[in-house]
This record gives sequence, structure tokens and C-alpha cells, in this order.
Amino acid sequence: MKEKNSNRNKWLHLRLTDKEYEQIQEQFTQTTDLKLSDFVRKKLLGKLIIGSYRDASMDAFMEELIGLKNGLSAIGNNFNQAVKRLHTLSKIKEFEHWLISYELERRELSRQMQQAQEFIKKMADKWLQ
Repeated sequence: MKEKNSNRNKWLHLRLTDKEYEQIQEQFTQTTDLKLSDFVRKKLLGKLIIGSYRDASMDAFMEELIGLKNGLSAIGNNFNQAVKRLHTLSKIKEFEHWLISYELERRELSRQMQQAQEFIKKMADKWLQ
């Protein structure tokens, strides 16, 4: 909660070694603070600093899911491009049957990709909390 008259108009200049700065940066990245200045202010004033905890197994799982999602998207895009190109050949009689069957497969692939992407988004939202 912010204090009344909390205009910050005083500057505190501080010189650090590279090692000291790296240590502060490392500690900062392990918190929920979004600004380094907020983190340092809390640290200096002895206020509560909320740390963030990441489950390493969940991180690996999410990396795998994100890779899978990207791969599925690339496959879907390539498939759509191929089907669009084949639609230009629909005047040739033997392609008509092929186009109909692959259009059904494309729709099923698209539906499954949508389900996978929705699941991955739910997991990512949960993971980022």
C-alpha cells in the first residue's frame, strides 16, 4: 500500500562492482518485483520481498509443450498451403477425389491442433501464475 505524499523526489546514487551488481540482478530475478528499483528499495528498507518459485519439472514440461505447439502450427500451415495449391488443380478429374478426402483430414487436423493449443495455453497460464 502506498503512503500518502509518496512523491519520490530524493535520489540515492550507489556504485557497485560488476560482481555486486550481478548478485543484485540474480536476487531480483528470483522475486515477483517487476522493477529493479522497487526490489532494491524494499531490500534497503527491510520490507517484505516476495520470491517466485519455479518447478523445474514443470519448466521442462512447458518447454516440450511449447515446442510441440510450434511444430503443430508449422505442420498445419504447410498442410494448408499444400491443400490450397491442390485446389488450383481441381479441374483435373483424378485430383477431385483426393481433394475431398484430404479436406476432411485437414479439418480433423485443424480441430486437433486447436484442442492442443487450447490445452497448452491453459497449462501456460497455470504455469505463469
